[in-house]
Amino acid sequence: MTSCPSCNAEGCTKDGIVKGKQRYKCKSCGYRHTVKYLGISPEIKRQALQLYLEGLGFRSIGRFLNCSHVAVYNWIKAHGESIEPLRSEKKIEIVELDEMHTYIGSKKTIAGSGLLLIAMEKGFSTAKWAPATRQQGENYGKLLKTKT
Repeated sequence: MTSCPSCNAEGCTKDGIVKGKQRYKCKSCGYRHTVKYLGISPEIKRQALQLYLEGLGFRSIGRFLNCSHVAVYNWIKAHGESIEPLRSEKKIEIVELDEMHTYIGSKKTIAGSGLLLIAMEKGFSTAKWAPATRQQGENYGKLLKTKT
């Protein structure tokens, strides 16, 4: 049982469903109300962000957390928009490339690939995704003669 928001009495009974939410009626004052919708907890949203950063897709996260993949997309998009862009006035001393760069470089089709760049300043570390496109060479798709 819920308490009445009007008189704070504990004697509320079920009184139908309105727009998919349970409706209650207070026995003492007759006030009708619905329980306030609380939404998805911040803990679930944080888990969705962690799973996304681990590489899971929106639909997989939705199935795992038992929620809509569209909701997962909106949470992650909102979180990304709330973060300030990474900017630094300091000079970058070390740039480390992810092993994916070597893997992509060994592929026959490398156009449209992105690189993960990690910039490490003195006493500070940030990671930034820098999409880069590599143009296809002049000989792309042509049969090359090889010496045997």
